[in-house]
Amino acid sequence: MNDSLSLGLDFGTESVRALLVDLKGRERGVAVAKYRHGQITETLPGTGEKLPPDFALQNPQDWIDSTADAVRKALDSSKLSASGIVGIGVDFTSCTMLPALADGTPLGLTEKWRSEKYAWPKLWKHHGAISQTARINQLARERNEPWMDRYGGIIGLEWFFPKMLETLECAPAVYDATQVWLEAGDWFVWQLVGGDAAQLPRSTCQAGYKGMWSREEGFPSKDYLKALNPKLENVVAEKMPGRFLAPGERAGRLTSLMADRLGLPAGIPVSAAIIDAHAGVPGAGACDPDTLVMVMGTSSCHMLNSRVGKNVPGIAGIVKDGILPGFYGYETGQAAVGDAFEWVRRLLGSPDFTVLSKQAAALPPGADGVRCVDWFNGCRTPLMDGSLTGAFTGLTMNHGPAHLFRAVLEASACGLRWIVQTLRDGGVPVRQFVATGGLPHHSPLFLQICADVLNETIIVPDTEQGPALGAAILGALAAGAFPDANSAIKTMTQSLSSRTVSPQPEAARACEQVYAEYLALTKKFS
Repeated sequence: MNDSLSLGLDFGTESVRALLVDLKGRERGVAVAKYRHGQITETLPGTGEKLPPDFALQNPQDWIDSTADAVRKALDSSKLSASGIVGIGVDFTSCTMLPALADGTPLGLTEKWRSEKYAWPKLWKHHGAISQTARINQLARERNEPWMDRYGGIIGLEWFFPKMLETLECAPAVYDATQVWLEAGDWFVWQLVGGDAAQLPRSTCQAGYKGMWSREEGFPSKDYLKALNPKLENVVAEKMPGRFLAPGERAGRLTSLMADRLGLPAGIPVSAAIIDAHAGVPGAGACDPDTLVMVMGTSSCHMLNSRVGKNVPGIAGIVKDGILPGFYGYETGQAAVGDAFEWVRRLLGSPDFTVLSKQAAALPPGADGVRCVDWFNGCRTPLMDGSLTGAFTGLTMNHGPAHLFRAVLEASACGLRWIVQTLRDGGVPVRQFVATGGLPHHSPLFLQICADVLNETIIVPDTEQGPALGAAILGALAAGAFPDANSAIKTMTQSLSSRTVSPQPEAARACEQVYAEYLALTKKFS
């Protein structure tokens, strides 16, 4: 197995990354290929139809074409033979979903439906289902649906059933023509392994966090779906076939057709899909329970594996086998982090983050009285309310740009601590912190403020390939290269170096007051 490789396919919003690593996790080849159509937000390809401002679509052919390009380039850069690849793992944006025919053909790629916008895949950030989401939540509350507790009492705008209901109500002919509704990650894995629709591999991760599914209860009941819309009563049985597999479980083997397309040998084992941010958990080397993995970027997704399964109010998703087999996976997040920092920088007219960060670092904790509520794109955890707005308070004419910048950094760190407090208050232990993604590497000041506000040490693995590496680890696990997820993660992240960021005692003491005032402001502004 010394020459064995695993291939991680990391599907983002604009491109796909192909990462080849050996079974000790050492990078051997990597390539990124952009999607030809990128995000389809302005006009529908081929027709020129102007799309509504809340639409975000993609072309599934881009996913195949770009993967073929990226895999071949990664192999070229590795100088290794494709015959050494023993497993393939896939992570994907979610909820990106699509309608398809029973043979897997995306409806939007058929001649009959290519000019109908509702037949195309809806990207995760598609926000067309506002009214449908409101009704899903209202009806669930009226009926006291038990599955609402797993999602903090509210279903998100970007999730699976809101997008499906939107198509049913806005384009009923498209809904009727759809034979299979599924997540894009599941669709891609299905294309890799083939088989009929009854056996298509559905990820417990995607279904659990975005599709209101659980291992114990399945999807929402027929009675609930019928009350939502009579045509949905039997949608699970009639239009959502498949089998449920946890990430790391084998979905099948690479077909000859897709092997030729990607330039790989046929028969390679393929893992069930995982949500892109969630792949950052194994990719960061986090295999032990009670470790909060903070994937920090434009927004942040914070995930934790636990042996404790509790419905915690305010937590957006609690799924058994949702991230790794054998654990309850908790998903939380903040809707605006890095993009909020960038927005403030632009507002202030600062030339770059380096100058602004240096000035903000010179200020004491608390930014000389300036406070911020960081809801510039709503509040995800624990309030799950996209309509909430942000604020700055305590401003005087003695304050400058650095005060506002430090205040927004501190507010984001306080929002993180609020999430940790919510988990702990709900009886879910959080004992270790790991930060990954772009921000921990590009903003050392923000990470230090997080450590001070949490009064906890944060581990930072030295990689920006976290999700792709996580996908590759799951591919190796599906191939049987390791007996369990724990050994796969430990072995394939052993070559990662890491650093730690520890709280500064004096700053941590000062941040207690900052956090108390932040909580007071959240009550005032919510």
